[in-house]
Parts: sequence; structure tokens; C-alpha cells
Amino acid sequence: LNITFMNRRGKLLSVPLTSVASVVRTTGVTDIRRKDYKRVITIAADAQGRLANDVLADVQATLEDFPMPDGYTIDFTGEQQEQEEAAAFLSQALIITIFLIFLLMVSEFNSVKVPVVIMISVVLSLIGVLFGLLITQTPFGVIMTGVGVIALAGIVVKNAIVLLDFAKQKIREGMPLEQALLEAGRTRLRPVVLTAVSTILGVVPLATGVDIDWRQFSLVIGAESSDFWRPLGITIISGLSVSTFLTLVVVPTFYSWFDVVGSRIAGFFRRATGRSEGPATMPD
Repeated sequence: LNITFMNRRGKLLSVPLTSVASVVRTTGVTDIRRKDYKRVITIAADAQGRLANDVLADVQATLEDFPMPDGYTIDFTGEQQEQEEAAAFLSQALIITIFLIFLLMVSEFNSVKVPVVIMISVVLSLIGVLFGLLITQTPFGVIMTGVGVIALAGIVVKNAIVLLDFAKQKIREGMPLEQALLEAGRTRLRPVVLTAVSTILGVVPLATGVDIDWRQFSLVIGAESSDFWRPLGITIISGLSVSTFLTLVVVPTFYSWFDVVGSRIAGFFRRATGRSEGPATMPD
């Protein structure tokens, strides 16, 4: 406070600073940071013992009615921003994957009805994913759970294709629809179950955290990366377990139901157009 200063001529004066100015103690930023040409202040914290999503929900609830000056806004970045970007990317990837699988099955079966039935099994298999996460008390990881759902879509489609392809072959040979579906379920039961069981056993190490230390040839339980890979393993195991039942029961049921509905729609159009009654089957 007793600092002296110079005049415009460069002469050092004996006048202290307190004689010409008022000094107030306050706080200030040590540096100025900008992002996209806008001045920003970043507040960060470490969440220990709690999930980051739960902490973020509390922070958002606290700041919901916080009065902000004009020209100032609050944005949540960091892990929250990364999760939102990952969720958007995985959602687009899932839609593109299902669309490509649907186009491939349409070209393979030369039909729309069969791919629609198979896609229904993919959607219903998500029930198993949700139940698996709830039973095991596994948090919904956006990245690994999303990757597991995308991988599960391809596995579920394979089992349904094996079943319905055999049923369509029997129908071409002249076998009635219901009998063909029953024969397909009996004949393809072993391949579908073996495929599901082998896939589930292969993913068990990811879900349980079991690993092998190849240097010491010992079994390791609870590896360091187990928490990261566990949502992926739980998603595939639970979803595939439920989808196996759906493939053997729900898929034939939907296929038969679509055939009945298609026959009624075809009969209605024939009566509306005045055509002669023929076999009440609707082309795929």
C-alpha cells in the first residue's frame, strides 16, 4: 500500500498509492480461457463411491433454479458430453446395422414377411438385456452396453434365419404351415441351442472377470478391466438367453400369425376386386 509511482516525466514521486487510490481485497481468475471464441470457466470434481450419472443428476437438480446473469450459460461437459456423443453414434450404428441386415435378408429370402418376423425377435431380445442388467445390478454403460446390443442383433438374426429357412423349405415341398413350423423347431432345436450355449460360454469370462495369466499360468478372478467389459458380457448373455426362447417359440408364432393375416387381407382384396376365389395365400 506504500508503493510510490512516477509522473509523466519519469520522475519518482514520494506519494504513496493509498493517497490516490482505494485498495479492495477480492478474488480473481488466474488465467482466461476461451472455447469457440467464448470465455469459459470450467469446474471439475472427482466422484468417488458413487456413479457419475447419479452425481450429475444431483448437480442438475441443484442448478435447475440457479439465477444466471444475462449472457451466461451452464453446460455439462466432460464425461456427460462424451456419453451423449457415444449414445448418438451407437444409436446411428444400430439403425444402420438393422437396416443392412434387413436388406440382406430381403435379398436372400426374396420376401419381406420373413425379415420382418426376424426383426421382431431382435427387438424383443432387448427385454433380456434389461432383465440381465437389473438382476446383476450392472450399471447401463452407454458404450459397452450399446456395443453388446449391436453384436446381439447379429447373433439373434442368425438363429432365426436357421429356423425359418428350414420351415420355408418344408412349405415348398408341400407340407402345411403349422406342421412345417413344428418340424423346423424339432429339427433345428439342437443347432440353435448349441450356437447359443457356445456363444454364452465364450462370453462368460467377460461377464465374470475371469482371466488367465499366461506368464504364470494361473487363473485370475476380478481382473483390472473386468468392470469395463462386464456390461458387454451381461448384455450378450442375458439377451441371447432370452432370444433363444424367442427364436423357438415367438418367431414361429409371429410367422404363422402373419400368414393368417396375409391370407385374410388377400381374400378381402379378391372379394373387393371381384376376382375368383383361389388359394387364400398372400405373396411375401
